[in-house]
Amino acid sequence: MVAVAAPQERILLVHVVLHGEADPDNGAEFFHLATDSGADVLESLSVQRDRPDPATFLGHGKVVELAERVSELSVDLVLFDRVLSPVQERNLERALQCRVVDRVGLILDIFARRARTHEGKLQVELAQLTRLRTRLIRGWTHLERQRGGIGLRGPGETQLETDRRLIGERIRSLRGRLVKVAAHRATQRRARQRAPLPTVALVGYTNAGKSSLFNTLTESSSYAADRLFATLDPAIRRLQLAGHDAILLADTVGFLRDLPTDLIAAFRATLEEVNQAQLLLHMVDGSAPDRDAQIAAVDAVLKEIGADEIPRLLVLNKVDLTGDAPGNVYEGSGSLAAVRVSAHSGAGIPELLQAMTQRVGRSMLRAELTLTPEEGALRACLHRMASVVEESFDAQGMTHLIFDIDDLTWRRLRAQMRNSGCQAMDTPPTIPADG
Repeated sequence: MVAVAAPQERILLVHVVLHGEADPDNGAEFFHLATDSGADVLESLSVQRDRPDPATFLGHGKVVELAERVSELSVDLVLFDRVLSPVQERNLERALQCRVVDRVGLILDIFARRARTHEGKLQVELAQLTRLRTRLIRGWTHLERQRGGIGLRGPGETQLETDRRLIGERIRSLRGRLVKVAAHRATQRRARQRAPLPTVALVGYTNAGKSSLFNTLTESSSYAADRLFATLDPAIRRLQLAGHDAILLADTVGFLRDLPTDLIAAFRATLEEVNQAQLLLHMVDGSAPDRDAQIAAVDAVLKEIGADEIPRLLVLNKVDLTGDAPGNVYEGSGSLAAVRVSAHSGAGIPELLQAMTQRVGRSMLRAELTLTPEEGALRACLHRMASVVEESFDAQGMTHLIFDIDDLTWRRLRAQMRNSGCQAMDTPPTIPADG
């Protein structure tokens, strides 16, 4: 028996630009997102508006025009390059007589298709259910009635409330399972930290070439393709730097403009590898017309996950497409601003390795902390992991410490104490240790 392939959905794209907003790529990224989902894109419309309409985002006149076009093309689905509220989504579906999905829904669908590991599937399902819980209004009018009838009289809970409760229970279950995954990752991380190798994490916009560079540097075969979100699951490999100790190189999921907050929260355990890194290689597609906007989007996500203070090295990839000379790019002051490379051809890789070697060398810091009597565990940890220069106690039982510690151990200890609720290490002054 020959299997019959499911027909592709016929899709219409709506790219909305609000007055005063920059439009760096004229909807090209959204078009690639839609085509990557395997849909048949019939047409892409661009709409200019002064401000969003609360009911439909587009306004009555534009919705009428869009409905006529949907009918002419026999469209199955309309994708909006915007984040729609549940009410806007419902009103548009009623007016257009077809399904409507916004940018967040499309990104979640792509993540669901690409997730391969157990952890990745849990993370995507959690993000989907968190979003669905506020959107149980599409086609659910039959659930607005009370349960009734012989043998069906319940406590008065509506079916809609029942489904919301069931989704809430599933969300709690997924979060519990992800806590166990995070604990397993933390155990693996502690094992790696016992042989304290510095970690360098590859971060950047989706399709910037992170996985290709990861494969080139580590001579591995992680999946890499010229498509958005080709890699969802992190990979870590050992990399030996010439004349230096080995390091751990981590490949991570790519970022995107307007990445759903629920998705970032769901992938927080995965992104812990970024927070634990000593250096971030910020990969940038040097050939992208909206390169600056992509850099800003990555910076925003790094700030959201608390990784904005980690040192970064800008890596401008795809010089084979831009025609730029590979190698180091310097600022006017003479300091290194970026390294131009081609992950595909290997051009500029020696200069990148040299810059990494210089950046991951550990430097000593001198820090000064005041601890409460309840923070004895942190005091013992500092005595074990740092070189205490001076320690004194006051009449209130507070401990004043001055100590020297290497920067990698400091960042890891700081992250550990933050996660345990300790506030002492939030903003301590640190200066280079003498001699």
